[in-house]
Amino acid sequence: MKYVSLLRGINVGGKNMIKMELLREMFSSLGFENVKSYINSGNIIFETDEIDNNELSAKIAQKIIETFSFDIRVLTRKMPEIEDIIANNPFAGNFENDKDVHVFFLDEELPAEKRELLLSHNTENENYAVRNKEIFCHLRISVLDSLMGKDFIAKKLKVASTARNWRTVNKILEF
Repeated sequence: MKYVSLLRGINVGGKNMIKMELLREMFSSLGFENVKSYINSGNIIFETDEIDNNELSAKIAQKIIETFSFDIRVLTRKMPEIEDIIANNPFAGNFENDKDVHVFFLDEELPAEKRELLLSHNTENENYAVRNKEIFCHLRISVLDSLMGKDFIAKKLKVASTARNWRTVNKILEF
């Protein structure tokens, strides 16, 4: 089965720097096959017979601690899940630039009260939708001026996540 692991907060602003070559080697050392990376922000595509996303994420996060001494969030999805995310984008057809749409990947589905809190912040310039274990965000304003840029998901909703822009989500499938 083909997977992607999305690492939060590596190689951003000079923090938690990991060379992709070393990260790919680390993934291979776990017995994963056909390990590839996409851009420098921690999108690792690989194959394994293991089947539980959360167990894979925990195993990878532990190995990152052991190898690089970074305690970072790892979120893992099967490639059919990525295909489903792309096929069911609630903002499809309503945006011109792939950098205007982001997907937040979560460990688990957002509880109803947190979903309602997030959706209560929807505006004409900043729109959120929740589906399964993902939050979709469509911005017509700068990321820096948005809830996303203010880390609302982690600080107010207290939910562990990592986000990728729409272009990156689509590119992951090409590997």
